[in-house]
Amino acid sequence: MKRPIIAVVLALGMLLATAVLTFAQSEESSSVEEASATEPEASPSAILTITNSFGEKVPVQVEIADTDAERQRGLMGRAALAEDAGMLFVFGQEQPLSFWMKNTLIPLSIAYIGEGGTIVDIQDMQPLDETSHPSAAPARYALEVNQGFFEARGVQVGDWIELPVH
Repeated sequence: MKRPIIAVVLALGMLLATAVLTFAQSEESSSVEEASATEPEASPSAILTITNSFGEKVPVQVEIADTDAERQRGLMGRAALAEDAGMLFVFGQEQPLSFWMKNTLIPLSIAYIGEGGTIVDIQDMQPLDETSHPSAAPARYALEVNQGFFEARGVQVGDWIELPVH
């Protein structure tokens, strides 16, 4: 009588262990799928260095937006941006540029940068504002950072940015 009971208990234990293992594996793969589905597409990142008017080097960790889709999306929908981070927008040639803050939740400062790396204009932009912010001069690049970043680090029009090799 004891043997049939032990066999049933062992069989039930094996079934339970198999069910738990199967459940754990399905939860793991499901959470991986959810994470990859909700994470934004990663842009290539690099560090660029700004040399301000005082000769100080200011590093900025940037995501690079160099396709139409990346430039159009920009920093839209993000709730925060690291203090020393930003997004570098790269265009094919120097031209008048204009940005707005549609669907952008973070107050930003933008530096328009000429072909040779010189800052030609700096402007502050407010969240969700759809007003155009045209560059004061033709630019090939635009660098968006948290509002006040440039001012706090002494970065001004005429300063130079060592752009990442791209």
